Amino acid sequence: MKDPLVRFGVAIEGSLLRELDALARKRGCTRSELLRDLGRAEVGRAKVPDGVDAVGALTLVYDHHTRDLSEKLTALQHDLGDDVRAAMHVHLSHDLCLEVIVLRGRSDRLAALADQILAIRGVKHGGIEIVSSIEVAGHTHDDGHAHLHDHDHDHDHAHPHPPVAPARRRSRARRK
Repeated sequence: MKDPLVRFGVAIEGSLLRELDALARKRGCTRSELLRDLGRAEVGRAKVPDGVDAVGALTLVYDHHTRDLSEKLTALQHDLGDDVRAAMHVHLSHDLCLEVIVLRGRSDRLAALADQILAIRGVKHGGIEIVSSIEVAGHTHDDGHAHLHDHDHDHDHAHPHPPVAPARRRSRARRK
C-alpha cells in the first residue's frame, strides 16, 4: 500500500524559499518533491548511530594562502595515523585547493573531527559523508574475518556485497 501524502505548513525565509524553488526548477521537479528528497536524505544520514565503526570521506575547499593552514592540515592527518586511509589534494585555482580525506574510526569521532577541521580559518566549504563499517563489511571470507576491501584479493569476487546505507553529512560553508 502506498504511503499517503500529508500536507503541512512550513515557515521559511523568503530568500531560502526562492533558492529552493530555483533548485526545483533546475532539477525539473516540484517544491514538494525536492523537500521530500531532502528529508529522505537527511533521515538516512541520521541512521548511522554514534559510536559505531565507520568510514568517512571528508571534503574540504580551502584557501592555501591562509597562514599555516596547509601545515595544520598535514600535521592533523599525521597525528591521526592509521585513521587516515587516504588523501587526495587538487589545485582548483591560484588560491583554492580541494582535499578529500578518507577516514576510518568511530562515527561520532569522525563527525567531531570533521567539525573541528571545517571550523579552521581558511576552510571555505566542506562536508563529511559517514557510512557505518558494518554496512560495508557485512560479509566474511573463508578465513572468517570481515574486510573493508581496501586490499588486494587472491580470490574471485563472486560473493555479493550488501548495499551501503546512506550516511550522515555535515556541511558548512564559510566566508573569509
